[in-house]
Amino acid sequence: SENNMGYKKIEHYDEECTKSLSSNYKEVIENLGEDPSREGLLKTPERVAKAMQFLTQGYDQNPQEILKSAMFAEKYDEMVIVKNIEVYSLCEHHMLPFFGKCHIAYIPNGHIVGLSKFPRMVDAFSRRLQVQERLTDQIRDCLDETLNPQGIAVCIEAKHLCMQMRGVQKQNSITTTSAFSGVFMEEDITRQEFMSLVKGLTR
Repeated sequence: SENNMGYKKIEHYDEECTKSLSSNYKEVIENLGEDPSREGLLKTPERVAKAMQFLTQGYDQNPQEILKSAMFAEKYDEMVIVKNIEVYSLCEHHMLPFFGKCHIAYIPNGHIVGLSKFPRMVDAFSRRLQVQERLTDQIRDCLDETLNPQGIAVCIEAKHLCMQMRGVQKQNSITTTSAFSGVFMEEDITRQEFMSLVKGLTR
């Protein structure tokens, strides 16, 4: 189903895409030495095809329109923090998940945004093939361009299965990225206030 606010939730799947992906995943299963005709794997190619369409639905969503759908004129000019937004994405290098929390702060400059739009905007960027560094910058830039605030701060803390399941296999590694603009970039005290609040929120 689709609405006029620049985002949609996948409730049905493109038949041609599902058919093509299913065929590809069946071949992958065979190449890995498994039997795609056995009962447990019979429907796996189609399930994975649909799962991948769901996990990459952000390509069909417009993060700026999500924010614009709930922008309001408001004189409030103190820091607004939206904490612990769940992030689920796919690393573009190995197509393995990375997941964690995103914290966003902004200082309004005449406009605020409905708080429920922040998780939806984050989803629109994270439901793509990503790297955490770019994802962090994209969230900042989208907020900056849409809201034109006094400043933006974004912090993402995530675990990467490409590190935990393969490669160095470090089970407790957490990657932290941050991006700033405006007063958060210019004023150390404002940036430090955000980071100290984030550290306190995530203990």
